[in-house]
Amino acid sequence: MPVPDASSDQGRWPGESLRATAVSRSYEGVQALREVTVEVHRHEVVGLIGPNGAGKSTLVNLMSGFDRPTSGAIELDGHDVTRWPAHRRGRKGLARTFQHSRSFRGLSVRENVEVAAIGVGARPRDARRRATELLELLGLAARADAPAASLPHGDERRLGVARALATEPHYVLMDEPAAGLPEAEVPDFAAVVRAVRDDHEAGVLLIDHNMALIMDVCDRIQVLDQGRMLAAGTPAEIRDNLDVAAAYLGESAVEEETEA
Repeated sequence: MPVPDASSDQGRWPGESLRATAVSRSYEGVQALREVTVEVHRHEVVGLIGPNGAGKSTLVNLMSGFDRPTSGAIELDGHDVTRWPAHRRGRKGLARTFQHSRSFRGLSVRENVEVAAIGVGARPRDARRRATELLELLGLAARADAPAASLPHGDERRLGVARALATEPHYVLMDEPAAGLPEAEVPDFAAVVRAVRDDHEAGVLLIDHNMALIMDVCDRIQVLDQGRMLAAGTPAEIRDNLDVAAAYLGESAVEEETEA
């Protein structure tokens, strides 16, 4: 099945997008990504899904500057940033979260958020204001003065999002931010993702294995499988795509379901 062009709606936000174009990445002969193109515009949530090992985190590392592609290009608001380091991209409006916590565990929750803001040039007073607002948004205000090391796993995930938003980004790459969250807390987290898009007017690339979250909050979804882009479309289109179902469940399971 042909993969729709990820840039088909780029006229909505002319000149404002984060784009990976035909990026490939190999490691000692292992091809992790093969000519993958993904584009995220301001004020939208794009889901990036696929089976384990599909190359999702590798792509996020390339887009955020923690790794470089073997071939292809990364553009940020029309500028080629392929060779820019992560901190330079961060100062130009790109932020990310990580699968594993990268908080300063000896600092308080509030201080962690303040440090992130100061890191992109905020003054201490502005950093404190941002921290207060973001901890309230993410339901961490009651833990503001607690050591980051004391946070349970779900709150640690929220802190990672708060640290990313403290940089006032134009684009946020979220790498499995809902992993480990109790199912009852997922709707609240979905509201946070929408607030990033609607209130902060940022574009979001969201990787997560929680399909209910992905289908609920994403405007578009792109699917990776074995390092290649398998499909792209609206949540409804992806839900009904037999190639996507086969990638997750296996060809035989899909055939049995179709025959039934």
